[in-house]
Amino acid sequence: MVSATHEALHRIFQQDPGLFARAARAIGAPFADPVASAPLPTDLTENHPVERRVDTLLKIETADSGEYILAVEAQGKKDPAKRASWSYYLAHLYAKYKIPPVLVVVCPDRSTARWAAQHVEIGPPEWPCLTLRPLVLGPNNIPVVTTPEEVAHDLPMTVLSAALHRQDPEIKAILEALAPALRELQGRDKDTAEIFIELTQQGLDRSPAADLWRSLVAVDLSFFTSSLAEGLRDEGRARAKAEDVLRLLDRRGVEIPDEARERVTSCDDLDLLNAWFDRAITATSASEVFTETE
Repeated sequence: MVSATHEALHRIFQQDPGLFARAARAIGAPFADPVASAPLPTDLTENHPVERRVDTLLKIETADSGEYILAVEAQGKKDPAKRASWSYYLAHLYAKYKIPPVLVVVCPDRSTARWAAQHVEIGPPEWPCLTLRPLVLGPNNIPVVTTPEEVAHDLPMTVLSAALHRQDPEIKAILEALAPALRELQGRDKDTAEIFIELTQQGLDRSPAADLWRSLVAVDLSFFTSSLAEGLRDEGRARAKAEDVLRLLDRRGVEIPDEARERVTSCDDLDLLNAWFDRAITATSASEVFTETE
């Protein structure tokens, strides 16, 4: 199954194709800023049974009339088979579009990033015909973005920084700088702000930093109207309703078994909680509230 982090680490380049050039320059690769970009089909399968699909594929044009094909792969772990796939992608793209291809591999894990960055010679040792040379972005070379000035200057880079440094101590500072910047952006460009909110959440995946991000978004839900914020609102309503059900039963002197209490506090179904609340108004026992409501 494709993870949320995997999706975020290549989708961020779809949202802002110029992020690649800025990230590349940050690690010493002098790519020019694009003046135009266009998405390309990511399916590289030919007429044979093996499916080959790159994560994100963009045609990039620069101010000096240069152009290249940008293939973005998110890689969460070492996979020796990938090197053959990546070599195929580059050869296929060059043959198909007659434009130089660039492979960028985005790795949230330092060990995986070091593995992916190795140059691989393809061919017999007497005469290797091809060299696979991915441009790798990871926590070891993408900067930690924590100051308000840096965040405001490049929000996509900050989102990428958060995803790649989600296991690092600096993640708290990154997210605390990112949240107010996105709150300010939402007042000017709601749609873009919501995309970055969701990409940040995806990039953090199930790391402890994801809980911090949710709490930062929840501080002022009136600013954040994304699906993440809506989910937090629903969670808040469910918690409040669960407390109402238990308080009503307690006030009416109805004994609540531990199992039933746990069932209420862990429930996030507002319709079911409302049904329990209505029954609790007249119920004389917990069984009258919770029976036949599955």
